[in-house]
Amino acid sequence: MNRRVLLTGSTGFVGRQVLAALREAPVSIRLVTRENGLRDGEVDYRGLEVFQSADIFSEGLDWWVSVCSGIDTVIHVAWYAEPGRYLESPKNLDCLSGTLTLAKACAQAGVRHFLGVGTCFEYDLKGGLLFADTPLKPVTLYGAAKAATYLSLARYFDDLAMEFSWCRLFYLYGEGEDERRLTAYIRTCLSRGEPAKLSSGGQVRDFMDVKVAGQAIAKVAMGPGRGAMNICSGKGVSVRELAERIADEYGRRDLLHFGARPDNASEVPVVVGVCTGGAE
Repeated sequence: MNRRVLLTGSTGFVGRQVLAALREAPVSIRLVTRENGLRDGEVDYRGLEVFQSADIFSEGLDWWVSVCSGIDTVIHVAWYAEPGRYLESPKNLDCLSGTLTLAKACAQAGVRHFLGVGTCFEYDLKGGLLFADTPLKPVTLYGAAKAATYLSLARYFDDLAMEFSWCRLFYLYGEGEDERRLTAYIRTCLSRGEPAKLSSGGQVRDFMDVKVAGQAIAKVAMGPGRGAMNICSGKGVSVRELAERIADEYGRRDLLHFGARPDNASEVPVVVGVCTGGAE
């Protein structure tokens, strides 16, 4: 093993897929998790170094310098992301502050490459088709905190001549998805034979399996890709089409109740990413 990688957020929806991908690479892995975050059977952490914290975003600089000692690459996935609450939660500011502390520790510890995980919500979404250089214009606190993190770290690491990658995620689904998220909600309803109450379904989004996203992030961490990039499929699919695909697996399109929930007037009709660099 010729590279040592530190990963945060390894028990989360995205992080566990990044960990699975890293385990296939010739690297040694160190995890930073919440105390009691690693539960038997949830994540395979055998043979890995594990550091635990009550709250990684409140840890001080000295703690992080110690944890990052001897590490070549940091993949920072951890962030507050509770469905239904994360978009405007003040916890985003804690994540922003804690991430900047981690970044300073990486510089002091001699980390060579820092990879952070962003979001398509950093962009001005009105354009519909989003490139890595689409102007940033977040309308949620989550998007603003992520954008502020990106802008701060890009400047900071550039001054230090450290390598920096920023992987912006779009609309993920798949293994380990919270039941409050779209596809998991639909599957739960259909598996119980209950109606899935949906909006009109006309919104077009860039959906990607979280496993594929995790593999893409690991690929960027191990490869030459640097700077901001989109982790996306590059294809637009309407919510209606996605829901119908899932319903066909159960043979129950009749349980899809489109229009049972009002459309969000503030939502843009199309959000599709253009894949760039190592994210392809």
